[in-house]
This record gives sequence, structure tokens and C-alpha cells, in this order.
Amino acid sequence: MSAPSDHPTVPSDDPMFIIGWREWVGLPELGVAHVKAKIDTGARSSSIHAFDVETYVEDDVERVRFSIHPVQNRDDIFVNADVPILERRHVRSSNGEVSERIVIRTPLAILQRQVLVDLTLANRDAMGFRMLVGREAIRRRFLVDPAASFLAGRRPHRKKKKS
Repeated sequence: MSAPSDHPTVPSDDPMFIIGWREWVGLPELGVAHVKAKIDTGARSSSIHAFDVETYVEDDVERVRFSIHPVQNRDDIFVNADVPILERRHVRSSNGEVSERIVIRTPLAILQRQVLVDLTLANRDAMGFRMLVGREAIRRRFLVDPAASFLAGRRPHRKKKKS
């Protein structure tokens, strides 16, 4: 008979990884090395703070250009992205308001794994996190330990230049 585990096991073809309620994640195809994300099992979809959002059609494919502030309270740091639009979806926000959002599909890097996720583009400027990872992105891939943070590691800090 085996000893009880600290964490329950879930049957799956792939191993389940444990993550905290907030993690540093990457969006490699968007050029974002690190963004602090809230892992929110109460939210169905994932969302990223986007601004200067512009849609256009190229070769019969609807695309979107937008910018991301990956670091909270640092509007001087931004990343530009240009990707195909997956769809438009009606999303209910935490305050109950329903709005139509653009959805893109992109790899999410966390714990040395990359998984494809659908991301809605939203104005999260007033929110505590630039990114929200919802339950559809983590379903059957990760288990969330609500008492833990940054189990994937802390964001590497840049060394300050000495004057």
C-alpha cells in the first residue's frame, strides 16, 4: 500500500504539473518573455492586456495588431504583436458586463512546457495582473495550489548598471 500524497493524482496521458495561483509565464510567439499572470480557475477564458488594437484583412485572413505592457505599472515597456484572429467571443467580465472580444491562439510557456491557449484581448490596465489564465488553458494540464505562488520560478531581474 502506498503512502498518501500531499497532492491528489488525476488520471491523464500527460503528467499534471502543480502551479501556484500566480505565475510568471511567457508568450513566445508574441515576443513576451515574462508576464505575471493570475491563475484563475473561476474564469473560463484567458485574457491579456492589449492596447492600440487594430484589426485588418490580409490575404483573406482577418488579423489583429496590438501592443502589450508585460510589466505592471511600466507603460514605457511594451511589445508589439501581429497575429491571425481565431474568433470573436462574448465574454462576461468579473463585474457582470458582457462584451465582444477578439480571441487569438498562441503558445503559453510555463514550467518548461508550452501549451496552446486561446487568449482574449482586453483592457486590463486597471487590474492587478496584465494576464489572466483561465481554467480552459490549464484543464487536464496543471493543478493549482492556491496557497502557493511562482512555483515555476521568479522572473529573472536585470542587473542594474552602476554609474
